[in-house]
This record gives sequence, structure tokens and C-alpha cells, in this order.
Amino acid sequence: MPLWRVITALGITQIIGWGTTYYALGALSIDIAAERGWSKLLIFGAFSLALLISGFISRAAGRAIDIHGGRRVMAAGSALAALGCLILSFATQPWIYVSGWLVLGPAMRLILYDAAFPSLAQVAREKSRRSISYLTLFGGLASTVFWPVSHYLSQAIGWQNTFLVYALLHLVICLPFHLLALGRGDEHLALEEDGATKPTVTPILSGPDRNRAMIAFAAVLALNGIVFSSISAHVVPLFEGLGFNAGSAVLLAALIGPSQVASRIGDILAGHHVKTMTLGLIAVGLLPLALLIFAGGSFALWAALVFALLYGMSNGLMSIIKGIVPLSLFGRQGYGLVLGTLTTPQLILNAIAPTLFALVLGEVGPQNGLLVGLFFGLASFAAMLWLARKYPR
Repeated sequence: MPLWRVITALGITQIIGWGTTYYALGALSIDIAAERGWSKLLIFGAFSLALLISGFISRAAGRAIDIHGGRRVMAAGSALAALGCLILSFATQPWIYVSGWLVLGPAMRLILYDAAFPSLAQVAREKSRRSISYLTLFGGLASTVFWPVSHYLSQAIGWQNTFLVYALLHLVICLPFHLLALGRGDEHLALEEDGATKPTVTPILSGPDRNRAMIAFAAVLALNGIVFSSISAHVVPLFEGLGFNAGSAVLLAALIGPSQVASRIGDILAGHHVKTMTLGLIAVGLLPLALLIFAGGSFALWAALVFALLYGMSNGLMSIIKGIVPLSLFGRQGYGLVLGTLTTPQLILNAIAPTLFALVLGEVGPQNGLLVGLFFGLASFAAMLWLARKYPR
């Protein structure tokens, strides 16, 4: 299958995967609470538990992709996601609802970026870097597509039937696409051993250098993820707490998505002129810069606009560098396990950080809460700066 068809097929599965799992409650949580009378703690707590499970199995999932290939692993993830959504469609009791998310936790790890990147690399080989950039462009459309679609479906057929539609999407579209578009990891490993392909992305680190680089980049992802997951979970009430009215808060939050997509388009158009580590510095550095401008501008409207745009651009590029920096430093061999190891702390902290940030906001207020975020953003940038200076290739 031509590579562009592989990317398109996998991109469609990413839109569905993100939209029906990670972004689902953004559109459906109000309807679930209104119909069932469940608390937000239950509704979002089950989702946080799913993210924790996703983090705990990250290394095992990455190793499975290396051994069995992305085709089998992502197809199994689609089946598991369909099962989780099916359980949620029958969630008349809290324990059924929680059970659905317990199934979706490992499913998310097997169908989203952290599984898609190494699976795509097995097919794209020397074209992996640009292929990952194109794939993230599809994923960036997930919330734009699925928030209005999910809202419409929930109003028309109810939130439970909406999850039933989600299950069908995973079975009818995602599962066949994964089976048709992706190859087996052992097939491509055999080709490389026979000399049929000559990868241009080769590892440059081994031994102690490799370990130090892995620790540093894991810190970059984890510290950066703390800020993004915290702010993203509270973005509208955060703007309102800073004095913006509800309409302005929603408008500012809405700017983040398009700026994510714009930054990824920019990388596709001009990324071949930018070294991987330089792109990493830009992606990580935009976050503390956005927070510094917001705070330095006394949280005024103009500063909020700049913050929303830079914040979205940083988030958009972070998805790319999470895939390409490990590929550049450590190569394609064992890429699934490497990525699974690097993202484990990030996934676990992403599940915990929004709750902790809510406590911080309650104690010190939104302005000081953003300054706490600035501290973690600067720490992430410092780790990335060390990595780029130590291994500038």
C-alpha cells in the first residue's frame, strides 16, 4: 500500500480514536451527569483511572509492538476500544460506567499516538519523520470533529447510544484499517536484516549516554505534560477566574485548537529545514514563553490572546517531537519499547495533574497557579536545552 494511503488510513483511526475516548467526556459529561445524577468526581475519576492504567501498561504495549508489529497490536486495541464503548452504552449503574473506562484505559494506549508512531515507523522506515508529522495533523482534528458530532448525537439519540455508535466506528472502520494499512513488525525486521532496506534514521546513542538521554527526554515530556494536562482540563474556568467573561473565556479556549493544527502544518511545510533537536527546543520553549507573556502582560486580553496561540502551537509541536526525537536519538530498533518507557511518567502524571492543579487553584488562585505551571515549563525547557546541547545532531 502506498505510504500516503497508510498515513490517511491511520490518520482516520486517530481522529476516531481520540474523539471517542480522550475527548468523549468533553462533549458528553454534562448529559451523563444530568441523566444519571452522578457527580463529576465519578464521571471524570473513572477517566483518570483509565489514563493511569494506560501509563502503567505503556512499556508492555511498546514491547508488544516491537515483537508482534503494530498491525496486530492496534487491531487488538480497536477491538478493546469497541468493547469499552459497548460497556459504556449499557452504563445504568456507576460500576458499569467505571468498568467501561477500565477497558478503555489499555485500549487508549493501544490505539493513540504512542502506539501509532512506532507502528507507522515500521511501515514508513526512512520516511518516518515526515510521516509522523502528517499523522499528527489528522489527530489534531479529533476534538474539532468529534465535540460537535458527539453533542449532536447525544441530543438526538442519547449519550448511551452515542457510545454504541463509537463502538461500531471502532469495529467497522478502525479495526479493518489497522489490519489493511499496517504491516507486521517481524516482516520489516526481516527485510532490514536481509539488507532490503537501509534505514537513514540510525541510533547515535548507546550505553550511559543512551540512559542519560532517555532520563532527560522522559523528564521533558513529564514536566511539560504536567502543565498541559493541568491547564487544558481547566482552561475555561481558568480564564474566567482571571476576570474574563464566559464568552471571552470560551473564545480564548477555542483559539488553542486551530493554533495546534497551524503549527503542525508549519512543520510539514518547513520542518525539513529544521533540525530535530531545534524543533524540540521550539516546541518546549513556546510553553514557558506563553506563560511569561501572559503573566508579564498582567493577564490582560492581548496577553491572553498571545498565550492561547503560543500554548496551542507548543502543544501541537510537542506531539511531533515526542515521536521524532526518540527516533533520531535511539533509532527504529526497539522504538516501541523506547517510546513506551519515555511516556510512562507522562501518562501517569497526566492522569493525576488535573486534580492536583484544581487543589492549587483553590489554594493560591489562577494567577499563582499559572506561575506554578511556569516553573514546570521552565524545568522542562532546561532539560530539553541540556539534551540539545549534549546531543546536537
